[in-house]
Amino acid sequence: MKKIPENTFHIISLGCAKNLVDSQGYAQLMSKRYLFATEKISKAKFILVNTCGFIHDAREESFETIRAAARQKRPGQKLIVTGCLSERYKEALLDEVEGIDGLVGTRNLNDLTTLLSALENEANETQVFFPEYQRIVNQADLNSIAIQGSSAYLKIADGCRRACAFCAIPYIKGPLVSRPREQVLTDALQLQEQGVQEINLIAQDPTDYGLDLYGKPSFTQLLEELLPAIPRVPWVRILYAFPGFESQKLTQLMLEHENLLHYLDLPLQHASPRVLKSMLRPSDVNWVRNAIANMRRQIPDLVVRTTLIVGFPTETEQDFNILKEFVEEMQFDHLGVFTYSPEENTPAESLGDPIPQAIKEARRLELMELQSKLSLKKQSLLVGSELDMLIEGADPDQNILVGRIWRDAPEVDGLVIASGQETGDPFIKVRVTGVTGPDLYAEQVD
Repeated sequence: MKKIPENTFHIISLGCAKNLVDSQGYAQLMSKRYLFATEKISKAKFILVNTCGFIHDAREESFETIRAAARQKRPGQKLIVTGCLSERYKEALLDEVEGIDGLVGTRNLNDLTTLLSALENEANETQVFFPEYQRIVNQADLNSIAIQGSSAYLKIADGCRRACAFCAIPYIKGPLVSRPREQVLTDALQLQEQGVQEINLIAQDPTDYGLDLYGKPSFTQLLEELLPAIPRVPWVRILYAFPGFESQKLTQLMLEHENLLHYLDLPLQHASPRVLKSMLRPSDVNWVRNAIANMRRQIPDLVVRTTLIVGFPTETEQDFNILKEFVEEMQFDHLGVFTYSPEENTPAESLGDPIPQAIKEARRLELMELQSKLSLKKQSLLVGSELDMLIEGADPDQNILVGRIWRDAPEVDGLVIASGQETGDPFIKVRVTGVTGPDLYAEQVD
């Protein structure tokens, strides 16, 4: 058996785009130690699993991924676990999973450097490194980006000051920590220089950006500085907005700056004021109606996405019917639905989990079926239109290109399957010819 190279690493990133950015931060730290990334886990001295611990299914995936990595581990390899699962359940990981060599938390990426040094010096002992931090430590020496093809995520903040009853993020990540504007701008300029065509701005709550640094939410001020500085990035997308944001100011920016996409991701979680109050969420549903109506009136092609939770402990059949009626009324372009799962150390934990999983799943499917019909109706209006498609994959032998139009965010929305050949440009013009579920069929336009 060949000896494992001493200067290699392999990262498995689970969960959200924010985790993906952190994984790239870990890769930067390893590179500074003259370690080199390998795509093969069998050739890595250090195997790092960056976990997600947000909801039940994500935790199960993380545990199984760690176990699989531990089973594959060869003599000389070191398995490191970090991320949200590590932060929340380090004792359970140590008790239930054999083969972990190092555990580190989420609040200071640079802690990985200390852990690596310990692993190099202590050959057989599991190293657990969890210094006490009240909040996330801003990594001024690292960029906060993750590039995927011609698209990229740029993290502008982490942590959250909200107290939503179902969410453990404030417990895992701590309070809001915004990155200074100059750091965000530096990252954006780097992405522009590297030819990135789409920047997705991410945080737990981007619209809360700057409150901790500047004394008030300053997201729109960040956009005013950022957008003119990156004219060669044609798509800038905002992922997630908290109800109550500066809707009129954001509308003005979308109208004034061609590269700010007319895309609003507004995770509402529910539509019953009674349930929203028990979720400790904003419960003024009329604000939502009015804000979206005003934005749609000024931006007719506005795309609106939301995320909902069904089966929250206080949700009755009547509340669910209110939610269904709301979805039909609002005509969202994209919709995600999760079933509620109880989380330790959250305000909702005391409410228990009284709604059977079968009922939760039935409600989720009912909402998704409703949304599928609404989306199909909206998507069908695109047939015959010509749009720019950002290429994400190609099969030249089959004359097939796969990509997205501006209406679709990466990973969560639909794709375009087009007949055609790459031209060397990241974009091609396509004519929409058909619809299937969330995806579109198209043909390349000469």
